[in-house]
Amino acid sequence: MRAAGLEHGGRLGAARRRFPGAPEPFLDLSTGINPVPWPLPPLPPDSVTRLPEPDQEAALLRAAASAYGVADPAMVAAAPGTQILIQLIPRLFPQQALAVLGPTYAEHAACWRAAGTAVREVAHPDELFGAPAALLCNPNNPDGRRHDPAALRRLADRMAERGGLLVVDEAFADLEPEPLSAAGYLPHPALLILRSFGKSYGLAGLRLGFALAAPDRAAAIRAALGPWAVSGPAIAAGRAALSDAAWRAAAAARLARDAARLDAALGAAGLAVRGGTLLFRLAEGAAAAWHDSLGRAGILTRPFAAQPRWLRFGLPGDAAGWKRLEVALRI
Repeated sequence: MRAAGLEHGGRLGAARRRFPGAPEPFLDLSTGINPVPWPLPPLPPDSVTRLPEPDQEAALLRAAASAYGVADPAMVAAAPGTQILIQLIPRLFPQQALAVLGPTYAEHAACWRAAGTAVREVAHPDELFGAPAALLCNPNNPDGRRHDPAALRRLADRMAERGGLLVVDEAFADLEPEPLSAAGYLPHPALLILRSFGKSYGLAGLRLGFALAAPDRAAAIRAALGPWAVSGPAIAAGRAALSDAAWRAAAAARLARDAARLDAALGAAGLAVRGGTLLFRLAEGAAAAWHDSLGRAGILTRPFAAQPRWLRFGLPGDAAGWKRLEVALRI
């Protein structure tokens, strides 16, 4: 059975109930979503009034292939968000056993277990080589641990020898400065990569995500999702945003400056920065006390029940947000 009640960020209703006297609006730093979204233009009216045309989806797949460094759009499947892929893949490509490099995004292990797979969490990448199938996040959520793509190729080769699968979740790889993606190794018989659109582009509500895999696997995912899986607005926005390399470069530069600013503010508050990505930072210290103190100030952060000294912070998106956070951290 899938674990019930997994914790996620972004639940402002629950935050308001827990901190009823907090000032509004809440500053939500509990997610790893870009706080300065890609500038969404007016969408074509027919993106809402008509079903998407096959050539429109094909154009989206071409834009994704180019943005993610995939040689052929036939190796791309688009979905209404990455979460549905996390739930679908264990059923579509079943494995008897799977090793997950943790601690990481809990939905992965939960969804594989719900599909009947024996899941084992391991702490070191070398432990994945002995498993029949493996899963990791690169960079990892929540600590930002990174993995060399060449090492991932070797791991994928080991999985292929056993007829297994290597799933690499690259949800936070888009804006990172170093090359992290293993997409250049596709087509590979054992490699399946997940990419999230909404986090990097700040448009999570559009619900758009991608699986990158050898053509036969990608085709199987597209077939399982069925026709019109991705909405017209998501296709239109995704195609345009994925083609905007200049915006991605500018966003990465801004986020690098902001991440350094957040690190300094957390350090001054007595919190040790354990890691992160350009979209979030993981701090260690008196996490429960800070979560409550910031919550009372109307600032939502992301605690972890299994790691009670960890607290994850997203980045403010404007001057007012930065002022609220920096003042609250000096309390």
